[in-house]
Amino acid sequence: MALVKPLVLGNVKRLFKGMGYKKLPLIAGHKLLYTCNLRCKMCPFWRRKDEKLLSIDEEVKIMDSLKNAGVLFLGFEGGEPLLRSDIDQILMESNKRFHTSLVSNGWLLKDKVKKIEDYVDHVFVSLDGIGDVHDSIRGVKGSFERAVNSIKECKARGLDTSISFTLTKDNLNEALDMVRLAEKLGVTINIQVAYDYSTAERMSPEREKLREILVAYSKMKEGKEGRYIINSKDYFIAILNSWYGNLPWICKPWITINIDPQGRIVLPCYTLSEYSGSKKVWEVDIIKIWEEFDWEKYYSCNKCALSCYLEPSLFSWKNTGLVKERIIEPMINMIGH
Repeated sequence: MALVKPLVLGNVKRLFKGMGYKKLPLIAGHKLLYTCNLRCKMCPFWRRKDEKLLSIDEEVKIMDSLKNAGVLFLGFEGGEPLLRSDIDQILMESNKRFHTSLVSNGWLLKDKVKKIEDYVDHVFVSLDGIGDVHDSIRGVKGSFERAVNSIKECKARGLDTSISFTLTKDNLNEALDMVRLAEKLGVTINIQVAYDYSTAERMSPEREKLREILVAYSKMKEGKEGRYIINSKDYFIAILNSWYGNLPWICKPWITINIDPQGRIVLPCYTLSEYSGSKKVWEVDIIKIWEEFDWEKYYSCNKCALSCYLEPSLFSWKNTGLVKERIIEPMINMIGH
């Protein structure tokens, strides 16, 4: 119940804050740093050098700015966020304001989970294949074993934990086995398709093979295995319709706001700007920027299938299946905890 109350109050405040405005950010993602201890082929971020990292006070200024703009969910990522020695303090401050999640590569998580478990609502551990396949993509031998052990530790401590799986040309043969691995570990899995950044290896899957996997996932969602997949069936159908049927989904990038390690707002989205920001979030009026920004020209973009953009874009109160899967069932689970 401790989590439900802040979210309910936050939704009420957001309702009043949004009066007169067509668009407000709901979800925020914040890269705490670019530095990472792995070397993933498809990732451009570990290749960047960090500037001076923000202080706790500056991180709090980010959070207060996001809260004032109506954000309810804040996810921390990197790089590897657990490389920050003050990660527990950052998460503690976030937990006071938001539903808080963390994305980790799992290398340090088993040893550090005790430090953060009281301040995080959901942990995502990146796994991009089984055994050597994962290690090859991630660039460090032993990273699969470390990640799996971290997942087991999080699960043992009662933390809501999910695998974060990116479909690439190197792991399509294990795409369905990854769902079965999630089932074996007793966690869920979030799936997305690799995006070819200009400063990383081109790892997006071969077109027709990807189609087969997306169809298989959509069918999985109809059976027992589907309950381990976080993505909605609509997510897979939307990609199939757009990339193979010329029926684009309406992308709503304004629902998600991303903040770079220096506290700068990334516009219009994570991928098109390749995570390049300009204005520091605490120095601007987010609501005003969101209202004045020309979002409409990105509605039919459909260039990426990142779940943090596509899933919120698909949500509608008229879609009873999504309302049940995204609102009713999670609330029941939270109350049950």
